[in-house]
Order: sequence, then C-alpha cells, then structure tokens
Amino acid sequence: MRVIDLRSDTVTKPTPAMRKAMAEAEVGDDVYSEDPTVNRLEALAAETLGLEAGLFVPSGVMSNQIALMLHLRRGYEVIAPEGAHIYEYEPGSLAVLSGGTIRLVRAPYGIPDPADVKAAIHTSIHQAPTGLIELENTHNTAGGTVVPLEAQRAVQQVAREAGLPIHLDGARLFNAAVALGTSAAELARGFDTVSICLSKGLGAPVGSVLLMPRALRPEAWRYRKLLGGGMRQAGVLAAAGILALTEGPKLLARDHQMARALAEGLVRLGLEVDLRAVQTNMVYFKPKDATGLAARLAQVGVLCNALGERIRLVTHRDLSDEDIPEALRRIESVLVGA
Repeated sequence: MRVIDLRSDTVTKPTPAMRKAMAEAEVGDDVYSEDPTVNRLEALAAETLGLEAGLFVPSGVMSNQIALMLHLRRGYEVIAPEGAHIYEYEPGSLAVLSGGTIRLVRAPYGIPDPADVKAAIHTSIHQAPTGLIELENTHNTAGGTVVPLEAQRAVQQVAREAGLPIHLDGARLFNAAVALGTSAAELARGFDTVSICLSKGLGAPVGSVLLMPRALRPEAWRYRKLLGGGMRQAGVLAAAGILALTEGPKLLARDHQMARALAEGLVRLGLEVDLRAVQTNMVYFKPKDATGLAARLAQVGVLCNALGERIRLVTHRDLSDEDIPEALRRIESVLVGA
C-alpha cells in the first residue's frame, strides 16, 4: 500500500537534480564565509527577494529568531497576527533568546486590521513597549491563507508612522506569490527583514534564508553563530537551495490545485471545510475527533496532523496525480467504517 503523506510540505525529498548538484557542489568553510555555493545562494536569494543581503541558516525558526534578536531590546514586545508561527510553533524562543513578549491581534484569514495593529502599539512606562511588528505570508494556522499586497502595505504604513521595524515570516512566501499572481520580491518590498524557507514546497532538504539590509548582516551572522547555526562545508545543502529557488516556484500552482481538489472532495464527504481559506496548499477541517481520525487514517496509509480540534492536510510536489483521489477514497472508507 502506497503511503500518502499529507502531514506537511516539509516531507518533500530532494530531486535527482538536487542530489547531483549536492554531490558536485564546490565547498569551503562557511563560518569563514568561504563556501562559494553558500555565497551564491545568499546572493541569489537577496536578488530574488529584492533585499540587500542574505544569510543561510539551518531552519525557519532560526531565521525568524535571528530577525527578532536584530530588532528587539529585552523587555520589548512584538505585535503579530493571531496564530502566528513565532507564537504557536517556536517554543518560547522569543522569551528565551530576545527577552521579549508578544501581543497578538485579531487576524481573520491571517489578515490583521491596520487599526488594530495601531491600537496595539504601546509606549507607556506601565506596559511592555512595542519594538517590532510582524506579519506571516502565507499564514499557516489561518489555513495557508495569503495576505494581499494592499493589506501588507497598510500594516507597513502603521509601522513607518510609529517608527517601528517590520518583519515578514515568509516561510511559504512563494506560495503566496503564486496565489496572488505577483512576485516574491513585490511581496517582500517594504519589510526590514524577510525569512524564507527552502525545505517546504520548494523542495530543498534543509535550510532557510534571512534577507535584510547589508548593514544588519554582520550582527545576524554573529547571532547565527551564537545559536549554533554556523555550518562548515554547507555548500552541499546550498546547492539544493539554489535549485529550490530557481525551479521550485514553478511547481507550486500544481500543489494549490491539488489542495483545492482535496478540499472540495472533503466537502462532498460531509466534512467541515472553510473553502474560503483554501488558497494555497493547505486544507484544514474539523471532525468530531481529530486525534482519533488522524490515527485511523494512518492505519490506511494517509498521514496527516491533528492540530487541536482540526486536521491539517498539506499538498506538495512529491504527491502523484493519483494520490488525491486515492486519499479521498481512503478517508471515505474510514468515515463510513467509523
């Protein structure tokens, strides 16, 4: 029985072209900035996103946390949309590493109202002062939803008027760009720092890149070392990252189409799916018993994650054209047998 893995787009495996590039990669010691392949990846990412400099790091959590360390003073606060990854899935890192706190604002479908962001800014001596505003595009827990350009621009304007930096968690920024029919550079414009992940839908085995102004890079480089993220002959990983950046975005539209087909199929099975939230490669639905259903689906070879009361399904490049209809058949068989 073929296993259909819908837990995440992080399960994607490097392509044959990536494996070849990794095997042939020119390498050096990246802690000394002497790995030519890492240097090429960082330059390519900066050019692609329209920022001045990039820093290759092992994970998306590290790229976000380095950005927070760059922007925050101890005791300061980050304003972020409800359900933000830096709050839900980066286990206390903000408090431990930056000594900061977080204030969440209401964000239907991942989109905060700029008026709410403005109202959340604190300057009083009696409160944690605001040090940073953060957005997430696409927004994971909202359903893989996209934040439109005009919504981003409105929050950026609030940040500018308050004299605050603004960070974009763009782990799946290329999914947002494809869904909106624009470029990743256009979505990255106006942010002080941007993190992107190479190992999700883009298909690389490891790594994220933090983009920033050139003046911030020396400090970011030091923070990477502080966090244990300095890698030596990392060109073997960067080589796959280069292909992920250049080739990966071309395949994301197919992932989105599969997610839409999956969501519509689940609705036909009588499951509760908010189709408005199915904008990229994620589908959330709310069964009676998420944990129990996920366990039963695993028994028939459909892997998924139960996240609280919901189940999340994620489509990706390693799925075949037959996997979505087959997954729906197996899900139906489990529901009928329940």
